[in-house]
Amino acid sequence: MKKKTKFAKNVADRSLAIVLFIVVWELLPRLGIVNQAYLSPPSQVVESIGRLVSSGALWIHVTTSLQRSLSGLLLAIVAGTLLGLLLGWFKRFESILDPLLQLFRQISAFALFPVFILFLGIGEPSKTAIILWASFWPILLNTVSGVKHVDKLLIDSAKSMGATQLFIFFRVILPSAAPSIFTGIRLGGAYCITALVAAEMIGSSAGLGFYILNSQEVFQIPDMYAGIILLAFLGLLLNYLLALIEGRFTRWRKGLSNNA
Repeated sequence: MKKKTKFAKNVADRSLAIVLFIVVWELLPRLGIVNQAYLSPPSQVVESIGRLVSSGALWIHVTTSLQRSLSGLLLAIVAGTLLGLLLGWFKRFESILDPLLQLFRQISAFALFPVFILFLGIGEPSKTAIILWASFWPILLNTVSGVKHVDKLLIDSAKSMGATQLFIFFRVILPSAAPSIFTGIRLGGAYCITALVAAEMIGSSAGLGFYILNSQEVFQIPDMYAGIILLAFLGLLLNYLLALIEGRFTRWRKGLSNNA
């Protein structure tokens, strides 16, 4: 009984801010404090989402956006993790590449979008490229940091027992750096949703970013807010999936916590 009460209280506490936000959002345009032409109440936004569902357009936009974001994110995970492991493990390699990477890191993905379009066109490759670029950096930096902050005592202990460099890398470095790597991947997931909007605003005929921009251009404001809300839920879904994967690959941390 106590557990149920505690659970209900926890749910209520976590929901309070969202409920208050929705209530205020509904009241502002309804009371005329904010012009409904610029801020549609949540009830109208829900109606717009319902029309999207009934027409079948929701599935098309969501799957298109999800496919684009996952394509760019997966490429960023592979490239960022591999390069981050190399940079963190080989100090000379890092000293050679670091100045160039620091320079590239300052260039926004949105600033490079015209370059991607010039080389890759306005099709899917340029959209994947901008998502890849935006997601790549947090994954790379967190991977490098994770490798560098592995406890040296663990490495020295493995060496003292005659472990090879390959064994140390896969059995000591990689597991120890995994939490930091997954932090970078989850940050990359958030960045990829942000870049997705910009990617879909040019040369697209489907996707949530396209839907938001198109709704704004034809002044269908409730539809525009519906697209924004759906995009936020897509980001939450992606973060939840990445958190599940992280939990699966870092289950050993729970064992350490329990022993502590």
